[in-house]
Amino acid sequence: MAPASLFAGRAVLERKDFDRLFAALASRGYRVLGPTLREGAIIYAEVSAAADLPAGWTDEQNGGLYRLKRRSDAALFGYVVGPHSAKRFFHPPATRLWQAQRQGSSFQVQAEKDEEQKTAILGLRSCDLHAIAIQDRVLLSGGHEDTHYQARRQSSFLVAINCGKAGGTCFCVSMNTGPKATSGFDLALTEILDGERHYFVIETGSEKGLQVLGDLPTRPAEETEIAASELVVQRTAAQMGRSLDTSDIKGLLYRNYEHPRWDEVARRCLTCANCTMVCPTCFCTTVEDVTDLTGEHAERWQRWDSCFTMDFSYIHGGSVRPSAKARYRQWMTHKLATWFDQFGTSGCVGCGRCITWCPVGIDITEEARAIRESEPAHGVPKG
Repeated sequence: MAPASLFAGRAVLERKDFDRLFAALASRGYRVLGPTLREGAIIYAEVSAAADLPAGWTDEQNGGLYRLKRRSDAALFGYVVGPHSAKRFFHPPATRLWQAQRQGSSFQVQAEKDEEQKTAILGLRSCDLHAIAIQDRVLLSGGHEDTHYQARRQSSFLVAINCGKAGGTCFCVSMNTGPKATSGFDLALTEILDGERHYFVIETGSEKGLQVLGDLPTRPAEETEIAASELVVQRTAAQMGRSLDTSDIKGLLYRNYEHPRWDEVARRCLTCANCTMVCPTCFCTTVEDVTDLTGEHAERWQRWDSCFTMDFSYIHGGSVRPSAKARYRQWMTHKLATWFDQFGTSGCVGCGRCITWCPVGIDITEEARAIRESEPAHGVPKG
């Protein structure tokens, strides 16, 4: 095996040796989370070998549509993105913050300890890496760091997969977030199936990644193999199922706060919150206090919340945003406009999950397009 110092460029790992990646991560104490088939979808769960991955499966996605299909090959990562992103592991749906136990006339509060388990996530796409960077900005800056999130991020190892196909709801090219992973990973793989040959071209993005790569039976990639990996990404970029014109998107939405399109989308929106649950960047939470029947033990939990729920903006006896129109407008305007004011970036990475998993197929790219097309060249709404 060649020393890791030779792998400053790109390396090749043959499919038959892919299980060595699992062994290398396990030897460093990582539990590995990766894509697997469950309940009619490709979701993240603990995996220990290539046999656990969705080999030979792909997904069909469109507005309100997600279906699994068989591929004509044995690609391990021949799908797009499922309902899960890294968010659920770094910023879980439910986290206990503290628990308290009655002790006589007083009580003892015990804060929840930060999670120490090392976790490797295999199969992340470029859009999800950008989403992690956005959540890092939200939850690790501003003087109010989420220490639980920070602990999970510091003990993580990220293995990206450059996309070999685009889904019907993908628009990462419009958001400059994919399909090729350019940052935020420890290792990035491009899967290539060429006739009878099945292999991966690997790039390293960190010292941790370089160390793991040194444990794998790889060799430096040849120019033809590098070219093949670049072609995979180029083809994917040309296959986007959706597009979004982001020019002055913040100004567009600010100018059209009272646009009639909000009423049209409200007639379809179920305010079910699916879009925020599957979104890899939404971070809103609420807290819930629970106690046992004896009153001796109490706990405080942080749980995901959504701006689509009536209670989310409930203040002093009423909701600030009581209508579906107000709640959808809040979500879309925050995602594509006010997020820039808060965090200096868009809150959307173009993964398309909100379109796929909306029961009525509401499409954020179509809503933005409809508002834009209603404006004449000088930016004043028509009619």
